[in-house]
Amino acid sequence: MQNSVLLDIDGMTCASCVSHVEKALNDVPGVEAVVSLTTNSAKVNFPSDVPVETLIAAVAKTGYSASLPEQSAGMLSARAGETQQVGRVPIWARLLVAIVLTVPLIALAMVPALQFTGWPWVAFALATPVVFFSGWPFHRATVINLRHWQLTMDTLITLGTAAAYLWSIYALIVNMPMDSYFEVAAGVTTFILLGRWLEDRSKRSAGEALRALGKLAPTTALVLVDDVETQMPIGDVVVGALVVVKPGERIPVDGRIVDGRAAVDESAVTGESIPNERVVGDLVTGATLVRDGRLVIEALGVGNDTRVAQLTALVEESQLHKSSLQRLADRISGVFVPIVVFIALGTLVYWLVQGATVEHAVMIAVAVLVIACPCALGLATPVALMVGTGRAARLGIVIQGAPVIERARKIKTVLLDKTGTVTSGEMRINKILFAPGTQELEVITRIGAVERLSEHPTAKPIAAEFEAKKLRIKVVVKDFTSVAGRGVKATVGGESVVVGTPEWITENGLEMSSVQLAEILTARQQGYTTVVGGWGGRTQAIFLISDALKPDSAQGVARLKKMGLETILLTGDNEYVAMRVAEEIGVNRVVAGASPERKLEFVRQLQSEGKKVAMVGDGINDAAALAQSDMGLAMASGADLAIAASDITLMRSSVNASADALGVARKTLAIIRGNLFWAFAYNVAAIPLAALGLATPMLAGAAMAFSSVFVVLNSLRLRTYRPR
Repeated sequence: MQNSVLLDIDGMTCASCVSHVEKALNDVPGVEAVVSLTTNSAKVNFPSDVPVETLIAAVAKTGYSASLPEQSAGMLSARAGETQQVGRVPIWARLLVAIVLTVPLIALAMVPALQFTGWPWVAFALATPVVFFSGWPFHRATVINLRHWQLTMDTLITLGTAAAYLWSIYALIVNMPMDSYFEVAAGVTTFILLGRWLEDRSKRSAGEALRALGKLAPTTALVLVDDVETQMPIGDVVVGALVVVKPGERIPVDGRIVDGRAAVDESAVTGESIPNERVVGDLVTGATLVRDGRLVIEALGVGNDTRVAQLTALVEESQLHKSSLQRLADRISGVFVPIVVFIALGTLVYWLVQGATVEHAVMIAVAVLVIACPCALGLATPVALMVGTGRAARLGIVIQGAPVIERARKIKTVLLDKTGTVTSGEMRINKILFAPGTQELEVITRIGAVERLSEHPTAKPIAAEFEAKKLRIKVVVKDFTSVAGRGVKATVGGESVVVGTPEWITENGLEMSSVQLAEILTARQQGYTTVVGGWGGRTQAIFLISDALKPDSAQGVARLKKMGLETILLTGDNEYVAMRVAEEIGVNRVVAGASPERKLEFVRQLQSEGKKVAMVGDGINDAAALAQSDMGLAMASGADLAIAASDITLMRSSVNASADALGVARKTLAIIRGNLFWAFAYNVAAIPLAALGLATPMLAGAAMAFSSVFVVLNSLRLRTYRPR
């Protein structure tokens, strides 16, 4: 039996650290672990016979520390906003000290007019706190890792600043003031610390969407206890409790309305900006906002069982998943540092052999060490993933991790289920064909009054039409009879009214003209369901009924086509209905009459042709196809089995939402690839420049810091992404 745990990891500063921690955990028999630098956490799957203490001990052996979070819910979102610090000193305080001391130090070293007798000793006094206090996080990490024979990016920083600092002390002792480089040691520390601080702020911004989800749900609820409104902590609310929500308040639980009606703003969960009218019997979601009206809600889901809590957990977990690109970057970072140290030593030897002075050769080697830090490589994927999945969540889209995003680029075909995906699943009247000489209001009144008592789906739109006009005429219905699959009949105003299939009408002695029979045949060929009604020996009206299209289905299909995707309607409905729906939404290819097995077979058929397939559905009959497809997109309003089988959950049940999902996934992947290109290109170009002596150590520190900040800022562009 496998267990799962989320561990907080302390002490990681770079992708090399991630590689060491991940390797240590995965070396424990039966353990599978994924470590994230952006959230400072590890998701670990482990056998039940392995105690958590073993996992914590494995991390400790690498020089880092692991611990269980204080609470399970929302910890990633909290960690995403933490400020880096060592002990009780935050990074901004160390940076402030570094700037205050480094600015006058650089001015003193660079401007001869400011230099006075004994100025190198002042430089020594200014540089020492910067190197040892401000730079302590780097040196601490270096020492911890060296104890375990590990080299990380912090090692490069420590070696570079230590070399410049120690050489400067030597120059000071032997009275060579012009050969000291205290400003280099302090400047490099300050630039890199500035970069880390900017990274930290950027990562805080990257996690804002996720933290916002955790803050949506109220912490208290107004509960009816013995008909008295009582305020209590949300943790004390139990399933079945009656919760009161007033205008302007957020709903604290998932539940069903038992009293009241209100316009509910569900944008936080679905991304839809227009409030929806909710009445008695409707289900509502926690963290949504009541705009007007007072609601009494029976709690069906509380705490971690609410949709928002589950959404947050899904988004948090998705950020721990790694794409093949990120795993490649982590592997490279894991072996990169020893290679850089070797290159720096080789550079030192080369310049000494070429006759350069020791101090010049040392400074070039220091520049190589500093400029080569592959921080940007470690941040390229996780920060973009954090921002991208966070942005998707704000759009009502839950993406199950980096592998899903990576597959988005390869999708070429999108299969659309019909009922509940393209259509609403609710019947509507498309047209009423009245017999010559009939009174339209009389037809609606009599047939609607009978259908109001029927439970058949096709009766609902006719009953709704009646409800809209019933006040004009008082209607009394007697002797109601229903025959499953055939129709209903009752006495209305002294007339025996019959409603149902054409066969049911004929059985009950009502005649249909040849014109009406032709109209029924044509309607069926066009994919409509026909309901026939009449009295007095003749058919009075034919109702053409169909499953109502969702308002944005055609727009969603058009957007998918614009993205270069082939769209196919895959449905269990008959061919006539499927062809009519396909024509209305703009889909060119239809596969009708498809059973769950046939849907699965069709997905496999397309995959055998080399196509990458996405499936959009909502029902139990779609689950197998969703699981088999290269990317499954399930409507959150659909069956739990369909959601479990999918890669992406759409909180807005629409084709438009599926286009949004593919759009944000593609954009996130593009940002990740751009970040990785920059990170690789930077190191490939920067190391030779430094080795050739074309970059000073301070310039190297600034360049390294800029490369990391560039990657983070580029990722933050996803925060403003808007689907077209």
